[in-house]
Amino acid sequence: MRYFELIGIQHFALYLLPALAVILVFIAGLGYSHFHRRDSQERMQKIIEKFPGGIEGRNAPFPLVLYLIIAGTVIWCLAYIFLIGGLGVKY
Repeated sequence: MRYFELIGIQHFALYLLPALAVILVFIAGLGYSHFHRRDSQERMQKIIEKFPGGIEGRNAPFPLVLYLIIAGTVIWCLAYIFLIGGLGVKY
């Protein structure tokens, strides 16, 4: 039993707002940042595939945000495995 009913709403807001912030940063990162090469602008504009319904495919550069997410996931997994293995399981 909680003494203050408002704490449930506070926890909900504390979980929701950072999640929304991360989603917005992720969307902005997908759309606006990538490794710039000499041919990046050409790759963004050159159409290499056409699908029914007016959908066009491009060979656009891979977003920097996804590189960071993949690297962070690999580092977190390795650290988790080694730390759990080294510290042992607590009963």
